[in-house]
Amino acid sequence: MRLGVLDVGSNTVHLLVVDAHQGARPLPAYSHKADLRLAAHLEDGDRLSEDGESRLRAFVDEALQIAEDKGVEDLVAFATSAVRDASNGEEVLARLRAQTRVDISALSGEEEARLTFLAVRRWSGWSSGRLLVVDIGGGSLEIAVGIDEEPDAAFSLPLGAGRLTRDWFTADPPSPDEVRGLRRHVRAEIARHVGEVARYGPPDHAVATSKTFKQLARIGGAAPSGDGPYQRRVLRDAELTEWADRLARMPAAERAGLPGVSERRAPQLPAGAIVADAAMDLLGLAELEVCPWALREGVILRRLDMITG
Repeated sequence: MRLGVLDVGSNTVHLLVVDAHQGARPLPAYSHKADLRLAAHLEDGDRLSEDGESRLRAFVDEALQIAEDKGVEDLVAFATSAVRDASNGEEVLARLRAQTRVDISALSGEEEARLTFLAVRRWSGWSSGRLLVVDIGGGSLEIAVGIDEEPDAAFSLPLGAGRLTRDWFTADPPSPDEVRGLRRHVRAEIARHVGEVARYGPPDHAVATSKTFKQLARIGGAAPSGDGPYQRRVLRDAELTEWADRLARMPAAERAGLPGVSERRAPQLPAGAIVADAAMDLLGLAELEVCPWALREGVILRRLDMITG
């Protein structure tokens, strides 16, 4: 069957159309996305603005037309931290449901971590043993660990690359004091949760997902995306520590010239690198393998399991 997934993220809103059936790998058929930056449309600290809601409504209308044109039989829609954390997030989603008849649900941070873990488990296979998954989004950091398809532990922290850039940096590049302050904050937040992971023992396989990790791995010499999803791509902590420092001293325009770094993601890459470096260090990870599947694929797989189960 042909499935549509509407992902309302903190930076990007994305419609992915896939062809999928039981026992087969979901095959992407069409992709449409817009850089709405909903997290930047929060007013008074935590309310999604009318402009942000209007932009989201326009994209949903457009996505529905595309889904119809592409023959989508079933559409699943979800929102992550920008809408989840907005004080009026549920009001916005309720209006969208009434206006478009699309049921967009706000995933909890733990649900995000669990669904991403499911996607990585299916991609990596049972031979990966105890799996540790780390994901950095625009608004949050998700970590999950386990030996089955459901993780033993899964949690989310408000340490997304976009959120931290807005909250901690006032200049481009940020000042050394701002970088130092953010580094302290990030490490203290992650350190509080290390025990939740360590209690299950060291992982057999540690994996990263998300644009942030993909870009950091590419900067470190990993194969470009054009080489296909089956190339093994690895991010090493020793290289990341050096790059985290260098990225914080570069202006965004210079970062955008690095391999694999997009102009719109360049401003938030230093904060993302600080989070990635802290996670790898505090979790004792010498390297992370980058997985092409993440939250969207986890949502697709869960939906397929429900339909065919």
